[in-house]
Amino acid sequence: MGARHALHFLNRTPRAELVAAFTPEPSEVAWAKIHLEPSGVTIYTDYDEMLRHPGLEAVVVATVTTVHAEQAIKAIQANKHVLCEKPLSTSVEVSQSVVDASKTKPHLKVMCGFSRRFDASYRDAFDRMDSGAIGRPSVFRSQTCDKLDPSGFFVEYAQFSGGIFVDCNIHDIDLALWYFGQDSIVKSVVAMGITAVQPELRKYKDVDNGVGIVEFWGGKLAYFYSSRMMAAGQHDMTEIIGTEGKLSINANPIGTLVEMSEPSGIRREIPPHYYGRFEQAFVTEANEFTAACLDDLKLPFKLTGAVQAVKIGCALQESLNSGKEIYFDETGRRLEKAAL
Repeated sequence: MGARHALHFLNRTPRAELVAAFTPEPSEVAWAKIHLEPSGVTIYTDYDEMLRHPGLEAVVVATVTTVHAEQAIKAIQANKHVLCEKPLSTSVEVSQSVVDASKTKPHLKVMCGFSRRFDASYRDAFDRMDSGAIGRPSVFRSQTCDKLDPSGFFVEYAQFSGGIFVDCNIHDIDLALWYFGQDSIVKSVVAMGITAVQPELRKYKDVDNGVGIVEFWGGKLAYFYSSRMMAAGQHDMTEIIGTEGKLSINANPIGTLVEMSEPSGIRREIPPHYYGRFEQAFVTEANEFTAACLDDLKLPFKLTGAVQAVKIGCALQESLNSGKEIYFDETGRRLEKAAL
């Protein structure tokens, strides 16, 4: 992920200049010396030293999840704008500490990298929903399904990732909060899962296929599915079902990826040119973050939403392992003590 961000800021973000990169991993240093150093990028193996790079104004945190919060807070304290990969942390309290740090430097732009919010098709679907095209949005169904990795990488990664709902479904949870409204309050969560291809995940209390259901106060329901065993390749998709229609994004991966179900039937729109939507979302994110920093523009969404997403993801992971449904009151306060 760090390499992807580095190349986007180096080659596809005209208003930004990539001046430094950090990694403690020798193999990544070797990659950076080939792909970044010839363009004048200084490579660091010490994060604190990189923060002191002359003229550095902003930092992209795309390291392992366990150090996201620590590195984001250090950058904020060093007076740098921050784009931090999701999630801020696998802990609600640690995630909140990033928000608290950002409040001490209100002039800085601090954003969590939920890339699907920058995808043209997801934005198109949101605009249609927001205009009333499908009536009142009531049911949200979304999935993040990764291609099967036979190497077993995700087994060992599970001890740090926070679990499948925090690691994979965090994007879907964020989308639900976007489409239903950032102020949506959870009423209950329940989750279940199986280890279909990687039974070793059980030692870390994780699964390779998980289903979570979140009920929101106000009569809204979200269904999340995550998988690490898609043989044909990654497939992320979303549906928003309203009282007068339905919007689907990437249900059938063609065209704009938006499919509109109306009383008159299903309508698909395919543009003449559509290429590399996933990469383009990251490029759009990089350019909009850069513009916000340089032009003092408002960020497209609040950092507090990243804490909300982690809170829901952690509750789903707890339900997965306890086998119990978890309830919240109308203020969002849990009705029983957390027991991870």
